[in-house]
Amino acid sequence: MTAFPRAVKLAPSLLSCDFTRLGEELQAIADADWAHVDVMDGHFVPNISFGVPILAAARRASPLPMDVHLMVKAPERYLRDFAGAGADGLTVHVEATAHLHRAVGMIRELGKRAGVTLNPGTPLEAVRPVLGDVDLVLVMSVNPGFGGQKFIPESVERVRTLRRWLDELGSPAELQVDGGVTPANARLLAEAGASCLVAGSSVFGPDGAAAGLARLREALA
Repeated sequence: MTAFPRAVKLAPSLLSCDFTRLGEELQAIADADWAHVDVMDGHFVPNISFGVPILAAARRASPLPMDVHLMVKAPERYLRDFAGAGADGLTVHVEATAHLHRAVGMIRELGKRAGVTLNPGTPLEAVRPVLGDVDLVLVMSVNPGFGGQKFIPESVERVRTLRRWLDELGSPAELQVDGGVTPANARLLAEAGASCLVAGSSVFGPDGAAAGLARLREALA
């Protein structure tokens, strides 16, 4: 029996998969809870990843819920396009928009799960005004923009703080963690209050995504 009070969802990050085999990679993670889609614009973060066509292809290839993390400036410009391409949830950065309440409302109006996140160096207070309005809060445990980064240990305390705030509100919102998540720290994050873990390189490894996903599940057992 787990030592934490909630089931923990696993959301493999497609940023780390082999895009020449996208359909096969999605099949390999078929028993995951969500597929996490990192969208980068080369402005809000220095890297560029992929956009609407890749999400649409993933949507056609898999029934998994598509959890889209928009690391883009002025995300309001793209919400409708990504919703139409198959996103089930859309997460925006507090640093990327001057109108956070508006962005969250737009996502809700599109009928999608509304998420909010912030960079490791941004005070948690920045998300507090919208905690009662969102379906998901994402703790970035690396600086966004690149896969395969080392986990920032201070992120655990940020998870604990946000879990307390959400519980005080009686909020059912998911508390997600993304960045450097591995079997070595998965249980610690779950015990701190995380309800969803995003993992890229620790899932899509040399022995295949199915094996990587199984290792994460074992760490949470």
